[in-house]
Amino acid sequence: MYMYFPTNYVWSLAVVATLNNGGFIDEVDRACKPVLEASKNGDDAGTEELYAAWVAVADRLIASAEDDEKRGRIIGAGDKYYRSSLYVSQSERLQSPTWEGRKAAYQKSMDLLQKHVDLSGAPMTRVEIPYEGSHMPGYFYQAESLDGKPTPVVIQWNGFDSTKEMMYYSGFPQMLARRGISTLMVDTPGSGEALRLRGLTARHDTEAWASAIIDFTEGIDGIDSDKIGLVGWSLGGYYAPRAAAFEKRVKLAVAWGANHNWAEVQQGRRNREGENPVPHYWEHAFWVWNVDNIDDFMEVTKDMHLNGVAEKITCPLLITHGANDRQINVKYAQQTYDQAVNSSKRELRIFDEPEGGTEHISIDNMPYVAGYIADWVAETFAELS
Repeated sequence: MYMYFPTNYVWSLAVVATLNNGGFIDEVDRACKPVLEASKNGDDAGTEELYAAWVAVADRLIASAEDDEKRGRIIGAGDKYYRSSLYVSQSERLQSPTWEGRKAAYQKSMDLLQKHVDLSGAPMTRVEIPYEGSHMPGYFYQAESLDGKPTPVVIQWNGFDSTKEMMYYSGFPQMLARRGISTLMVDTPGSGEALRLRGLTARHDTEAWASAIIDFTEGIDGIDSDKIGLVGWSLGGYYAPRAAAFEKRVKLAVAWGANHNWAEVQQGRRNREGENPVPHYWEHAFWVWNVDNIDDFMEVTKDMHLNGVAEKITCPLLITHGANDRQINVKYAQQTYDQAVNSSKRELRIFDEPEGGTEHISIDNMPYVAGYIADWVAETFAELS
């Protein structure tokens, strides 16, 4: 993986994600160079300084986009709003939950993305999915039918620290749309807008929110309700297989980065094993799970594993993993595959050198792996016809 910050994996991860999601190398370099020295002080120190450096680049883009709009240069403006949203989003992700500017920063990333969508004409709309007296926010990306029939749909989920905006940036919904498949990107409890602005926190029995999302999905015009798939990346590599095991309306599932035994991984993190996904790790973990101490956190996440669950998966299942994943060891991908013996079509795809895609959720070669997943999804939906 490209280590812009040679001693800081977490910050470099954000750089790689940004470059793979449409960031321009010159702009990213201008955002990072002012905090190169600060990066040497560890993951947590200097994250606010990093945000300031990244948002300065974003703000210059916003000013340029606004000028483009005045001149009628709508395409250029839309592109600039996209990149400014991306830069704000990736730097917001690295902040402490207690940083007072966090909600405003996240709202800014959403507002900028909406400006991009409005100007670019992207076929994406905001949705609100009823869930236990509240709503899960999402984006629905409508694909054009390739055969005149209702389109299959993939429900896409976050992991521990990402957002529905990052799903859009990834280009994966656009890849699916080219294959005639629509995408519903959802901030589930514990992630994105659901956590940041609505206070919805995580739970281990993900079939509960899967059922609510599928109920909503079945009511969308132009969707084939017999072809609903589920893709989850990072911690979604636990969330999605868990949901597929119990919610049988899921007709295919993808663990984009396996997470067979996240509870066990947390024990390792207590012992400083492996890399963390974000700075301020334990603050973030407590925020996601609505606890305030490590013992309560370990208790509330003790069932975050697929032992005794993976065998209940009967739909097709794809597991992808990077051979050099420094957050979640590749052994967990093998464990999910070995236990999913009742899946009607199971595949384990490990990405290794020299192919690339060897890091966490294959973020070092993300478009390549996203394309592989999109092809598998399209082929598997076709087999269900």
